[in-house]
Amino acid sequence: MTFYTQLGRTGLKVSRLALGTVNFGGRVDEPEANKLMDHALERGINVVDTANMYGWRVYKGHTEEVIGRWLAASASRRDEVVLATKVGNEMGPGPNDEGLSARHIIAACEASLRRLGTDWIDLYQMHRVDHTSSWDEVWQAMEQLVGQGKVRYVGSSNFAGWNLAAAQESARHRHLLGVVSEQCGYNLVTRFPELEVLPAAQAYGIAVLVWSPLHGGLLGGVIRKLAEGTAVKSAQGRAAATLDDWRDTIAEYERYCHEIGRDPAQVGLSWVLSRPGVTGVVIGPRTEEHVDGAIQALETPVSEAEIARLDALFPPVGRGGSAPHAWIA
Repeated sequence: MTFYTQLGRTGLKVSRLALGTVNFGGRVDEPEANKLMDHALERGINVVDTANMYGWRVYKGHTEEVIGRWLAASASRRDEVVLATKVGNEMGPGPNDEGLSARHIIAACEASLRRLGTDWIDLYQMHRVDHTSSWDEVWQAMEQLVGQGKVRYVGSSNFAGWNLAAAQESARHRHLLGVVSEQCGYNLVTRFPELEVLPAAQAYGIAVLVWSPLHGGLLGGVIRKLAEGTAVKSAQGRAAATLDDWRDTIAEYERYCHEIGRDPAQVGLSWVLSRPGVTGVVIGPRTEEHVDGAIQALETPVSEAEIARLDALFPPVGRGGSAPHAWIA
């Protein structure tokens, strides 16, 4: 697989692996975060993905501040990095401290720029849909930020297929570039994006950046790690919540990975990276070894026979493929 690709229909070159920073603050302290960012950049990963609310285990905004100090430590780093952050989730107790109103988008962008210590954000992503704010209002705010040079591209996260279509048609009406990327949860266990999100993104030339490609560690060798007492992330969150329902399948998955001589985490990542319409994967490493493992997964694609076996273990939704054919008898 190629290491770099274009971000959707833009000319921006991005690594197919993005360094996710959700663990910075609470799980990864600042010195270790700096080492991770150094290591990822040295290995060619040029996308650093964050959100204004990340670091909430310490305080919201903490992660952007950590990244800002890292960027400031080198004169060349800001030009080397494609910096992505997000807006939309709650940042304070006030009624206007969340959502996608023009007021909040612009105020949140200014606050992110201050925390990140930069003049511009490469990819400003709407963290979630806000049905109370019209697309005209959203695009008015984004157009202002782009015009001021504070934002280069606009992306989305956790959108449905019809949200992408509505956003893009509204942007087209205003003669704007619109949404260039969608960040969605997608993995062997969660295959719903195949129904409408991936087809909509492909139709509009929107890049798809996948978060939680291992379902919070469920696909990263969780049963073996629990037996060894080495489970960290996979012992909590969505992995722990779904393990009982998937235990037999996950056990068979881990046996199969052992059979082909590959680490389960690498197989899960390789599978996501092989899917049509997927631009890249946001990884959330806690160690440099996790970064190296993700790069190895990118460099070692799954074979057609392996894809067929994984499809048998984790069947696609309905009849497979996109909607509506996936459920038409």
